[in-house]
Amino acid sequence: MRAITKVPEPPSLTAHRQTLHCDYDNYADKDALRHALATEQRGICCYCMGRLRNGRTTMKIEHWRCQSGYPGEQLDYRNLLGACLGGDGQPPRLQHCDTRKGDRDLQWNPADPDHRIETRIRYEADGSIRSDDAVFSAQLDDVLNLNLPILKNNRKQLLDGILEWWRREKARLHGPVPRERFARERSRRTDGQGELDPFCQVAVWWLDQRLARMPA
Repeated sequence: MRAITKVPEPPSLTAHRQTLHCDYDNYADKDALRHALATEQRGICCYCMGRLRNGRTTMKIEHWRCQSGYPGEQLDYRNLLGACLGGDGQPPRLQHCDTRKGDRDLQWNPADPDHRIETRIRYEADGSIRSDDAVFSAQLDDVLNLNLPILKNNRKQLLDGILEWWRREKARLHGPVPRERFARERSRRTDGQGELDPFCQVAVWWLDQRLARMPA
């Protein structure tokens, strides 16, 4: 899971909140909302980090706090995220992200800077996503189903790839990889404004672990 930096909301959403009897269902410009969410998330799902494609049939608008339980936040842009289809139409055991979550609550919001989502996540060698927070770790499994085998395998591929990069660099340098090379590899995966690679945060997390153990 990757921290999301919210950008200014679509002007049409601001205007809609100022109308009488406004709610999410009668907001007509959801195309603009989808575009804003997919752009600020740089083309990856808010939860699983799979590819997110802007479109009515290719993504979902997720309410981090659900509409039924928190109607006062249904038009709050800070509460709105872009999610993948998450196995929509599949049996519950194959669903994930917003499709699996439904109206259930999550403890931490990837778009709230105070929640510091990236500090609450770790990845294991088999591609599992976990948290040291027991409640949130259970939610990653039960509410979001982020340890679905296909998602685990995708994350494991990223971990295997960054480990292979490290081994190649060590062999090329005939010794330890310097800090600046780790930092450059991290920047290569995160800098810019365009789409990120799916599941990229797994490699970034691993690089951050290495950088934290190295002298500045």
